[in-house]
This record gives sequence, structure tokens and C-alpha cells, in this order.
Amino acid sequence: MTAYRHMLAPLDLGFTTLKNRVLMGSMHTGLEETRDWNRVAEFYAERARGDVGLMVTGGIGPNMEGAVAPGAAMLANDEDIKNHSVITDRVHAAGGKIAMQILHAGRYAFSPHCVAPSPVKSPISPFPPNALDEDGIEKQISDIVATAARARAAGYDGVEIMGSEGYFLNQFLVAHTNKRTDRWGGSYENRMRLPIEVVRRTREAVGTDFIIIYRLSMIDLVPDGSTFEEVVKLAKEIEKAGATIINTGIGWHEARIPTIATSVPRAAFAWVTKKLMGQVNIPIITSNRINTPEVAEELLATGCADMVSMARPMLADAHFISKAAAGKSAQIAPCIACNQACLDHTFGGKISSCLVNPQACHETELVVTPTDSPKSIAVVGAGPAGLSTAITAAQRGHSVTLFDKSDELGGQLNMAKQIPGKEEFRGLVDWYCTMVATLGITTQLGTTATPEMLQDFDEVIIATGVLPRDPAIPGQDGPNVMDYIDVLRHKKPVGKSVAVIGAGGIGFDVSEFLSEEDGHSTTEHLPEWMREWGVADPAEHRGGLNPEGPKPGHPARAITLLQRKAEKHGKRLGKTTGWIHRAALKMKEVTFIGGVNYESIDADGLHVSFGEARENPQTIAAETIVLCAGQIPDRSLADALEQQGTRCHVIGGADVAAELDAKRAIDQGTRLAATL
Repeated sequence: MTAYRHMLAPLDLGFTTLKNRVLMGSMHTGLEETRDWNRVAEFYAERARGDVGLMVTGGIGPNMEGAVAPGAAMLANDEDIKNHSVITDRVHAAGGKIAMQILHAGRYAFSPHCVAPSPVKSPISPFPPNALDEDGIEKQISDIVATAARARAAGYDGVEIMGSEGYFLNQFLVAHTNKRTDRWGGSYENRMRLPIEVVRRTREAVGTDFIIIYRLSMIDLVPDGSTFEEVVKLAKEIEKAGATIINTGIGWHEARIPTIATSVPRAAFAWVTKKLMGQVNIPIITSNRINTPEVAEELLATGCADMVSMARPMLADAHFISKAAAGKSAQIAPCIACNQACLDHTFGGKISSCLVNPQACHETELVVTPTDSPKSIAVVGAGPAGLSTAITAAQRGHSVTLFDKSDELGGQLNMAKQIPGKEEFRGLVDWYCTMVATLGITTQLGTTATPEMLQDFDEVIIATGVLPRDPAIPGQDGPNVMDYIDVLRHKKPVGKSVAVIGAGGIGFDVSEFLSEEDGHSTTEHLPEWMREWGVADPAEHRGGLNPEGPKPGHPARAITLLQRKAEKHGKRLGKTTGWIHRAALKMKEVTFIGGVNYESIDADGLHVSFGEARENPQTIAAETIVLCAGQIPDRSLADALEQQGTRCHVIGGADVAAELDAKRAIDQGTRLAATL
């Protein structure tokens, strides 16, 4: 009997059966916008080969005004149908099923032509929306329905109608964005008229043997959001209108509560979906921060939902389901919810990928094939760059020996996993250990590699990482000063008042680590996390917001985070996560000071001044000063090899030291190994 009998059980929808209870949720990857339909098809087909039960595409706009941005993908004509057929044919040939998401962005559309129920501007868009009249509403309905019909003609097994996350249909539901007084506004019965009409008319257009998923916002996490009574009422009407499945949406994009970042507890909102179970007779999907088969199985076994949605885990490992079914769940590359290569890329106008799996969305370009000429390869450094190189090279058939001066694999990931809210990095290190053992990679841990040890290898890869940069502050060699390695790796005792020098990613991580006592993390305690961020039951408080606001715990230390640049702290953190880190530290009462010159350190603390004229000198009283002033490449071994004429490849931090950039390191290592 399988360990995941609920997750792997088929789901009978009447006119069709899904092979298991896992949905690959919609992700806007940017692939459809490339118009390289072979590339798009291969991305989805690879997930179909991995046996996921049903996939949903990235959002496809129903018309110009509803597209997320100018140039966004649409399905508007016969040529589009032909192009999308390339995707569906490839998926079906691989044994999969795929639905197309119809996404009308409403006031979130990055366009001066965006439309909404009322002219209420979004805080995350520069464009005020144009309020629709009766004819305009009819046009939006007709365009959505026509897009669904074209999706069927293109061979899709169904559509998902996006009704959550604060997009167009969601905007009609809440009084905050719907100020209308006609039949589309006012009472809740009027405000929910539009999504019901869209589903009803879509069902009429596509027939009975076509999947319609409705993505319903079950907790808005914005002021004046829906009550749970309203959520239930809408769900029942959506079922009557002809939906096949109801999928869970969590939080509007403008909500100031994290919903999918790594600091969010696993399955943090499954309790919301469970409240809807039994209220409707069609299957319900739960979503957000579900990233292991064990979590998925538990949610299904305990009646939280009929299916689970896992989007980014299918970026991390296209064969998530087939590995779980084969009893190889330890070999599933884990989604760590870092957002660095997926959402940060999406909102930065780049093609999405995955920090853990650089092949995601690059299946036709980054191809890893067995080698015809196996080599002996030495990899020095068992951090993310070295590990990605070693694993990819071994998968290709090369003989790999991995050296590291530490007695454990993982490199600086072993410091990252200490940070409260970054517990997922533990799973990444565990996965690396599993893959090194599974692939038979020889390890030489606790070994400082020398040029003599490496001379007989066919290829030598140097991935020795970074060293802390010396800020050269007078007095920094005092007993009250340490660097981030002392804090995170060596766990040296730190005083109750701390000055952290450097407000990059490491400075933020160290501040987060020191703000908690003994490594406590609310990410591992859901009720605490909900109190910390002000999340409430929407059955008790409209929109799921606690009216008393966030209630963080008392910080373990008084922390001052300083930087030389006179700019917002964390400006260069992740595009979609930087605000979370800033908010978290503010809740921990961390003091931010920028534009400083570091003058000296003594027993009284850190002495600073401001500006080029070094004015306004002051002392930051602190028992401990922690140096997080950046890194430099550790090139000592590479330089020694080059001096003796030994050719080597230098990657990761040893190549470019940049804020412990695991994304770049893993991508670089994988691409190098694919060419050896």
C-alpha cells in the first residue's frame, strides 16, 4: 500500500477522472509571452510526465483591458488557438490534463486602459481604473466566455476562472472596491452577481464535459474584505452556476500579510478551506505552502480538502508525484518558497525559474544529457555551487569527488537554515545529502584541498565560496565584536543590545536571528504566526484581519541595524519578499539607521558619524557589534592552481561574492556541469 494513498487516489469528476489529487496551480512564468510555443509546451509536458493530476496554465487575458500588462498572453483568435494546441497536444501525449486560467486583472492591470467596478485605484498600480458601465460589464463577461470557448477549441481539458487574489471578479465582491449603486453593487447579492454570471454563461458555452475551476478568495486579508458567511454563499452559487471544482485563493496582492513566502508556515491557510468542506458538493482544492507529499497527504487524510494545489513545488521538481509514488520522496527537490527565481523574476519582467532547479522554464535550453566520455571531476566546496555541479555531473555519468574543509555538506546554507522563517533550507540541505549519497559521489569532508590533491583529475571546479569582507573599523578586533559566522555557525554568546553593521541580506538575517530567543520561530507555530501578523478567522472578523492588528512577541534583544547608504533598508532584497523582512524587523522593534560612517568601536559601543562631512557624531550603545559588511571571493586555491598552470573552473561565491546568492551559484554550477 502506498504511503500517500489519499494524495495518489484518483478523483472522479463524472465526465473525466483525474489520476491523483494534486493540482499544479497556476503560475505566471512569462513563457506564454515568449511566443515560443515549443518551449511552453515542453515546460508543461515535463510536468505531465511527472504524473501530476491536473495542471493550470499561467493567467491568460480575456481582452486588452483585462490583460495583466501590455503584451500579456491572450487567446483571442484562430492563430492563438493553433498556438495553444501545441501545448495541449504535447501534454496529452505525455498522459496529462491541463486547464487554462482566464485572468482578468481589473484594476491590477498595468495599463491606463484598466477597468474595474469603481474608479478606486490600487495601491500596487500607478493607473487609476476606468469604471465600467452596463455595456462595459457585458463586454467583460462576453470576452471571458469567448476565451473559455476558444480554450476548449485549443484542446484544453478545462479552464480556471480567476476570482481571487484581488483581481477583477474579486473586486466586484467587496465594498472597498465596489462603490456601485446599480444591480452590480450595493448588497452582497448584487456584488456577487458578476462571478456567478461569468460561471453560468461559461458553462453554457463549453458544455457539460469540460472542467470549470473557480478560484475563490476564501480569506481576503484586506480591510473590508468578505466575511466567511459571504464566502460560503458565493461558493454555493458558483456550484449552482456550473463549476466543477472550487480552488482556494488566499489574500489579495495588496495585502500586507505574507501568504506564500518561506516564513509562512506550511499549509498555513488549510484551515480556511476546511471550513468550506461540506458546504458544497463539488471538490474543493486547498492551497498555499504545501510542498511535501507528507503535508499533502495529511491535509487530504484529515478532510481539509478534496485536492491540494502545489504550484512552485512543480518548478522545483517536475517529477514530484512520480517520485512520491515510487517511494523516492527523499529525492524530490524541495521548494523552499524563497521567491528568488520565480515570483521575483515574474514581477521583474523576467522568465521565471527555480533557485533549486534552474532547468525550470528552461527545459529546451538547459538540457542535461548522459555523457559519451565520462571524466574524473574534482569539485572543491560543498556549498550550493559545488553541490549543484557535483550532482548534475554525476547524473550525466561523470565520476565526481567532492571536497570541503567542513565536516558537513551545505556550505553557507547551513547558516541560512538557522534563521527563523528559513527552516525550509534544512530540507534543501537534506536533499543535497540524499542526492550525493544516491549518486555515489565520493566525499572528502573535513579536508582542505591542495593543488597536489587535484592534479590527477580531468576537470577541477573551484566553488570555495566567500569570506567576510573586512570593514577596517578601528577597534573591530575588540572582545565585543564578532562577524556573522561567529553568530550563525559558531553560536557565540551575544549581548542584549546589538549593533549590526551592514543591512544587506546577511544583516537582515542576523537581525532576525538575534531578535528571537534560542532560535524560536513563529513559522513553526501557526497560532503564534497568525497573531504576529494579525490574521483572524473570517467567520469572526471581516477579511480575516484582526481588528487589533499584528501582535508580535517581545524581541529578545535591542537591535540597531546600520548601513552606509542613505537609502531605505533592504532596498536590494527580493522584489516580493523585501517588504516582509522589513516589516518583520520593525515588529521586533529593530532600529534602522542609514547614511553612517563607521568611526570606531570601543567598550561603549559603535561610534558613527553622518555624511561626507562626517557630522553629527554619536555612539550606538551596544554590548555586541556584529559585522555583516559584505563578502569577498575566496580565491586562494584557484589562484594557486592558476599559478602552477592547472586549468580550473571558478564558480559561485569564489567567482562573484554577492550576498550569499544561492540562485546564481546553483544556476552557474548546473550549467557548467551540463557542458563538461
